[in-house]
Amino acid sequence: MNIQFWCDVTGYLAMTLLVISFLPKKLTAVRMINLVACLFFVVYGILLGWAWPIIISNTAVCLVQAYHLLVNRLKMRKYE
Repeated sequence: MNIQFWCDVTGYLAMTLLVISFLPKKLTAVRMINLVACLFFVVYGILLGWAWPIIISNTAVCLVQAYHLLVNRLKMRKYE
């Protein structure tokens, strides 16, 4: 299997996870799945030969999702 195969697999996996991330009703689940999808898109952008628009935009979304997940987690701990 060559690099193009793995590039395609990564892209399709990222796309599938992105679509799936909008199915759950719980916002935390949406954020977690979307975070993983965006990480796959970052890898996909690298495999494409450093496709910076894909890498930058998905890194930004990863940071936003991670921030909200962390803030939510800290709020939950505060109320326990």
